[in-house]
Amino acid sequence: MKEKISITALASLSPLGDTLNETWNAYLSDNHYFSLKDYNGQQVWVAPLSQASKLKVDELRFSDNKYKKLDDSVLFAILASRKAVDQAGWKNTSIFGVNMGSSRGATKLFEEYHQEYLETGVTSTLSSPTTTLGNISSWVSHDLGATGPDISHSITCSTGLHSVLNGVAWLNSGMADKFLVGASEAPLTNFTIAQMKALKIYARTTAVHEPLVDELGKEYPCQALYLEKETNSMILGEAATVACLETGTVNNALALIEGVGYATEILKHNTSISANAECFQKSMKMAMGNLSLSDIDVIVMHAPGTIKGDLSEFNAVQQVFGSTMPLLTTNKWKFGHTFASSGMLNLELAILMIQHNKFIPSPFFKNKVNNKQIKRVLVNAVGFGGNAVSILVSKNE
Repeated sequence: MKEKISITALASLSPLGDTLNETWNAYLSDNHYFSLKDYNGQQVWVAPLSQASKLKVDELRFSDNKYKKLDDSVLFAILASRKAVDQAGWKNTSIFGVNMGSSRGATKLFEEYHQEYLETGVTSTLSSPTTTLGNISSWVSHDLGATGPDISHSITCSTGLHSVLNGVAWLNSGMADKFLVGASEAPLTNFTIAQMKALKIYARTTAVHEPLVDELGKEYPCQALYLEKETNSMILGEAATVACLETGTVNNALALIEGVGYATEILKHNTSISANAECFQKSMKMAMGNLSLSDIDVIVMHAPGTIKGDLSEFNAVQQVFGSTMPLLTTNKWKFGHTFASSGMLNLELAILMIQHNKFIPSPFFKNKVNNKQIKRVLVNAVGFGGNAVSILVSKNE
């Protein structure tokens, strides 16, 4: 990287809450945020937004006639972006870029419009403009009155961290000095869940999972980072997470982006990743640059709760770090996989651990005892086909 980038604000709507304080308190508990809901006539594990957050989404929806027809993914992004810009003190300027991504985009609206078309042979006037991918970033930019570049993209589950990559590139190029980056996902729909079930990776509610309990007897339906599980246990959640990026080291920065890495693998299958996740090996090494392996205190792993996904990433970490293993964790055991927003939620967890100097473990993975301070955290995300991103964040000292 040309120079370090400051993260001056961070905001999210997730099953954990909609403020950093709520989110941190949720991480301090050993509770998960899954519930059983009916989809396609079956009970399915999901992680929806908190009730308080849902009320705020509805309030936004009916605050402006133009917002009534927008998809949840757009409304989630607008709310999170408002919070982040307010935190960063950007309200007095409109000169910043916006890069918002999503894996599935306006899936709820798309399903409704498509069903309408199948039943009537016609569709609503707004069916196209409200379901395009650029719909998220353009509405965020509109809502905030931003006058900088407005970018959208979809790179499945690494979309959020690709937004960070794009923001860093713009800032390091000198073409901008402020960028709002993030992702939003509202995938709790019949068709999306059916897609995940078709891949045979979704947590089942009838099969026996071993172990479903931790050493204290607490049950966890998603077994992310449990490396000996015999069934896939991925569960979908919904969330939006955004960050404000500024060039250089800013005094009020929550954390600094010290390195970025990215890599892809040659596809052997549409959803494949190699046994040792070569893409992660390359992206982690690139993000660390010339740092010593011992300089990395924690890795927040992608670890989706699938057998192959969790194990291949762990193998990649072993290949890179060997005996100099950092602390490893994931947050998907708590609120599931939020697709595009998952990497950004990993980034949020990394920053919270740095700020509070406290490690948040997974209940299934036993780390070696490590009492050193948390100053540098590596954040991972990967999309279908081995499209990996790693972001190295450090304490602002």
